[in-house]
Amino acid sequence: MARPARFSTEDLLDVAVSLAAHGGPAAVTMAAVARAAGAPSGSLYHRFPGRAALLAGTWLHAVEAFQQGCAERLRARPALSAAVGTAWFAVDWSRRNPERARVLLHGAGEFDQENWPEAERIRLGEGNTALGALLRELAGELRTDGETAEHALERLRLAVVDLPLALVRRHLLGGELGAGVAELAASSAQRLLEPP
Repeated sequence: MARPARFSTEDLLDVAVSLAAHGGPAAVTMAAVARAAGAPSGSLYHRFPGRAALLAGTWLHAVEAFQQGCAERLRARPALSAAVGTAWFAVDWSRRNPERARVLLHGAGEFDQENWPEAERIRLGEGNTALGALLRELAGELRTDGETAEHALERLRLAVVDLPLALVRRHLLGGELGAGVAELAASSAQRLLEPP
């Protein structure tokens, strides 16, 4: 009977996320993760064939839970409530998951995205494409008379992506996110998106 693994992939990725949150992508090395986890380096190489795969796993570990929560809110209806809920969620999730949020502030490119294994690049692309489709659909429902589809999408992105990201960046880099910041993001999204 095989002995159960002492270090799960998720445990190792949690360590990698923590290292990246505090030291940036450069802090995520095979040796550093093994040392911080107290795991033999073989445990890492068994799951990640090299540093690019580890960086991909770190980014995806941080972003996929966020994307899943955003997608759930973008699918809600009515459309205005979905958008406002998404803006609120983006900030609230970041408040509850500050290390993962700090990782996402770097962007996938800083995690050596161009050298990721093909499967991980596909995973990221599929997640981004799915969210993009949900945003376009919601923007179509929130489009006002005389507004182009492109302008409606830009207005929605401002409300549920750009503004929450700016709030998260400023507050996380300055210390921590207070509970009221999510409400500020939601009320701002409401003002930007409700019909005139």
